[in-house]
Amino acid sequence: MTGSLAEELARLPDAERRAVFAAFAQADWDALLYDWRFWARPSQMAPAGDWFCWLILAGRGFGKTRSGAEWLRGLVEGGSPLRSASAAVERIALVAETWSDARDVMVEGESGLLATARPGARPKFEPSKRRLTWPNGAVAQIYSADEPDQLRGPQHSLAWCDELAKWRHADLAWANLLMGLRLGVRPRVMVTTTPRPMPLLKNLMTASSSVVTRGATRDNAANLPPSFMVEMTARYGGTRLGRQELEAEILEDVPGALWTRGMIETARVAEGPGFARIVVAVDPPVTSGERADACGIVVAAKGEDGRAYVLADLTVKGATPLEWARAAVAAYADYGADRLVAEVNNGGELVAAVLRQVDPTVSYRAVRASRGKAARAEPVAALYEQGRVHHMGSFPALEDQMCCFVAGEAWAGEGSPDRVDALVWAVTDLMLGPGGMPRFRSL
Repeated sequence: MTGSLAEELARLPDAERRAVFAAFAQADWDALLYDWRFWARPSQMAPAGDWFCWLILAGRGFGKTRSGAEWLRGLVEGGSPLRSASAAVERIALVAETWSDARDVMVEGESGLLATARPGARPKFEPSKRRLTWPNGAVAQIYSADEPDQLRGPQHSLAWCDELAKWRHADLAWANLLMGLRLGVRPRVMVTTTPRPMPLLKNLMTASSSVVTRGATRDNAANLPPSFMVEMTARYGGTRLGRQELEAEILEDVPGALWTRGMIETARVAEGPGFARIVVAVDPPVTSGERADACGIVVAAKGEDGRAYVLADLTVKGATPLEWARAAVAAYADYGADRLVAEVNNGGELVAAVLRQVDPTVSYRAVRASRGKAARAEPVAALYEQGRVHHMGSFPALEDQMCCFVAGEAWAGEGSPDRVDALVWAVTDLMLGPGGMPRFRSL
């Protein structure tokens, strides 16, 4: 079956298409099953023209992963999956936020490269080498954006980047990737992501070499459970979270927010000085389970320059008390922290008990909120304005919450500001006294 025939079939009215199908042989059905030109929506097909970056900005469930997998499959297989790979497609980079994200979504996911592969052209996946090899010799290497230096040196002709807006070291990982896209006569990169208001993404959207495809979750409603669409619309329709995650809008600052996107970008650094002290701050949820609030876990340090540095957002969702305690203690050990601080307003002695159950030797201090969330957050936001707090990398979920804290009105976002609460406790412990006054270094 030729591509033109598949496209013509997709455009036919249902009655005429059924008449054509009635005359199909088994070979025709087998070919049609793996012909993406028949099944795809127009917005999922690669755009025409001499573009360098195809950027799909779409909501969850739009079909971004399938679009990426099928784009690569079409380039690798070409007219025949058994022909030798050309120089244009023989080296491919697959980049996700983490190695496990790349494996679970891009490679082994329901719409990933293995699931969409045509029989006889399925690539061999070698997890230990983080590599896929197709029968025709094309090779894809998997990279984690959390380790951007992995992309220094290797050369590629094609790249697929997934959820770029979540990458912690997005600028460095992207720069290293682009410097290696120098094989073949027409190197190209595809980006599939739910958007966030980050400078890199905005620059890509306006670049003359980019083509942007926009889409929402509802565009793929025919392939999603009706109950999912009903639940998402009822729960998140019209909310900021829904506009971002379902409608794929790039949301700017909330008026009156304590933190702005510009303030956070100014605070971002690639690396910090030596650290004099490191803390892990925990904001425990009242309950556990899938619908419960997350347990905020943030790691921060005080540098030898007297400034605070946010090192990690390790917040966990749906965890039992023992599970979030293990995650917090693991962060304490992994970062060599000096202290673990946890809010005890809702958990009291139980918080200490469960942490001690995991590790009785952990250096622990309980903190109790005596003021509202916004009142506690304002002195910390002031430190950001003064340039005394930095983010070592990008923390999208945490930063989204920060930009929804409105002065005098507390929380303007969805759910609970668990991540920001943990951040506030961490910076307060490092930089502020009990009354919210700055701690100055001795001269």
